[in-house]
Amino acid sequence: MNNDTDNSNNQDRSYAVVLYGATSFVGQITAHYLSQFLSRDNQQNGTDQNKTVTWAIAGRDQDKLDKLQRELSDTQKKDSADNKAKVDIIVANSNDPASLDEMTKQAQVIISTVGPYLKYGEPLIKSCAENGTDYVDLTGEAIFIKDMLDKYQDTAKNSGARIVNSCGFDSIPSDLGVYFTQQQAEDQFDEACEVINMRVKAAKGGLSGGTIASMATIFEEVGQDKARRKQLANPYLLNDDDDAPSVRQDNVSKPEYDDEHKRWLAPFVMASINTRVVHRSNQLLGYEYGRNFKYDEAMWMKDGLKGQLMSFGMSAGLLGFATAMTFKTSREFLSEHVLTKAGEGPSKSEQENGYFDIRFFGKTPNGDTINTKVTGDKDPGYGSTSRMLAQSALCLAQDITKEDVEGGFWTPASAMGEHLLQRLETHSGLSFEVVSAKD
Repeated sequence: MNNDTDNSNNQDRSYAVVLYGATSFVGQITAHYLSQFLSRDNQQNGTDQNKTVTWAIAGRDQDKLDKLQRELSDTQKKDSADNKAKVDIIVANSNDPASLDEMTKQAQVIISTVGPYLKYGEPLIKSCAENGTDYVDLTGEAIFIKDMLDKYQDTAKNSGARIVNSCGFDSIPSDLGVYFTQQQAEDQFDEACEVINMRVKAAKGGLSGGTIASMATIFEEVGQDKARRKQLANPYLLNDDDDAPSVRQDNVSKPEYDDEHKRWLAPFVMASINTRVVHRSNQLLGYEYGRNFKYDEAMWMKDGLKGQLMSFGMSAGLLGFATAMTFKTSREFLSEHVLTKAGEGPSKSEQENGYFDIRFFGKTPNGDTINTKVTGDKDPGYGSTSRMLAQSALCLAQDITKEDVEGGFWTPASAMGEHLLQRLETHSGLSFEVVSAKD
């Protein structure tokens, strides 16, 4: 084990960032974004620091990596007057621990896009934890995070590795949205909100085969193991302190009518991961949100009969999908004949034309209320996720020293907070705004 815990963020290593799984669907999008963002002539970066970042693409298939390298080089030649050096390639495989160690020892931060994480994620987490290498991913698999936290928290603490899961649409808009809302409440009311309701007002974007595969893996795991189902139902699954809160958390699991805002509600498919991440952030921030903090998420529908029908339709669809994915025969049929295959996903046009608009409604113990919103100008699952993921890695590499945040398992809000929020607003098309505040 390499107990490299200096406060320089391992800056003597060959690469600030290594993108592992670079030829996956979201990996390729992330690679192109990083290449553009870090190019010498890209003036949006705004700092000399970004111009000197060394990075590499990694994966198990040399031919696919060579192809991606050529694409990135061609793109850079179009965008840059000086032909910048090709991005380096590292060949590594989750089935070959030695190759993973060789890769992680060269990097300050690893970005992992290799899912489903329950199937393929552990060897890389283990290597990063043992070699003091920071790590970010885009997993929405709460039980995977729980498993890794239980196994490698002590190792990561000892080595100085900062492990930050869920740095995509799962769960940055929720996690940083709550963080932002609470910071604003403290500024305006001198106290945090004891309740925040998150509502997805609008979202446009598609699912990739990788996302479908992750969902299938979770349903397979939960369907086979009663203990796993119990884990998944625990709102404090990711809280690992000895005295985790026991406040009952609301859960929008069926059609409901929101009297306050005059809208129908439907379940939000990502609530099961987002809410767990938010509660862990609360713990890691020293329960700044309060030990009685309550948080839930739902989809907003319209008022009236149309909204009611949409709410019931979406709820029934989610229930039917979950039920079908729980059983092996129907899960395999859907995966083979209906759902998007691995490596496939939304077109570039769909990514560019996607968006999301998420609202947060907070109330303090004294009855003060605040309404905020988080918006993104790209497809949430891929166009925006790739940018969030890349900026999270760069934030760990450049903005957060080991003295600021020590080794261990963190969340985006607890590890990077305001630094990441500013990066996302400046470079990723996200916006965090206060809509209204009343005392």
